[in-house]
Amino acid sequence: MKSEPIILVNKLSKEHKMHRKEEGVKGSLKALVHREYTTIPAVKDVSFSIHPGELVGFIGSNGAGKTTTLKMLSGLLEPSGGSVEVLGYRPAERKVGYLKQISFVMGQKNQLLWDIPAIDSFNLNRDIYEVPEKHYREVLDELVELLDLKDILHTQVRRLSLGQRMKCEFVAALIHTPKVLFLDEPTLGLDVVVQQRIREFIKAYNKRYGATVMLTSHYMDDVKEICERIIIIDHGKVFFDGKIDQLIQQYATHKTLNLTLAETATRQNLAKYGDIIELAGPTVILKTPTPKTSMIAAELLANFKVIDVTISEPRLEDIVREVITQRVILDS
Repeated sequence: MKSEPIILVNKLSKEHKMHRKEEGVKGSLKALVHREYTTIPAVKDVSFSIHPGELVGFIGSNGAGKTTTLKMLSGLLEPSGGSVEVLGYRPAERKVGYLKQISFVMGQKNQLLWDIPAIDSFNLNRDIYEVPEKHYREVLDELVELLDLKDILHTQVRRLSLGQRMKCEFVAALIHTPKVLFLDEPTLGLDVVVQQRIREFIKAYNKRYGATVMLTSHYMDDVKEICERIIIIDHGKVFFDGKIDQLIQQYATHKTLNLTLAETATRQNLAKYGDIIELAGPTVILKTPTPKTSMIAAELLANFKVIDVTISEPRLEDIVREVITQRVILDS
């Protein structure tokens, strides 16, 4: 039997009030007497629910409303409209019982104190969240092992590399073993090795503690490797919510055929099989409609001397980009 959702979002909206000022001295003087404001919608009627233990990617272009939504879910922002409930709490009330069960990690923000070793920040968080000493030591040892931090715990934070600091940020955020974890660009600026280590850690933490994870990232590898479900938001509205496979089936209209021929072919001979992406000697890359790809591949094998052929699915980032671009065109 499926458990009840622990995150419930219903017609959630957020508007930002921005000050408008005319340019020049005249505009500055006018603003002193009468300030003009404009209202900018950041999130508009967003609705979704998330069940315990789910790994959910929350993605979209810059300014789509991702971070604003996470801030409302964590209680950092008060919604302008609609409702949000997490673990039975109204996040904006910032009740202690709620804050002890969630954590919010932002790739651009630091919670560690720079002038002291990371272990001192961990100890401070233990006291803030009132974590029992025995449990604290067990969790700390496990997190340190998972992230390979044993040798740097007593190093001043400012002397750590970006990757090391980000790993320590995770320990500080998870020392109280939260049930819900909001991650906003957690691998931003990290090298590919550390990015992969962070992804593996998030999955391991989810499996070990059954934590619910909601992730935003511009790196689609984060989403593909961590998340089972994705919610795509654009211009403050949700327009897709489902499994990654469902997104591919629904929106991936083309596949890519990569061929190595025994001899060079002409554009004229290849044009009828699909859009020619690349033609360099015996190497051919064709973009073909998904329903016809297998048939086209068979025809190519029958009509050309093919040494090698591979069929590639479109990349997730390309699908998301194309879908968002088409929405912008349709909405304009």
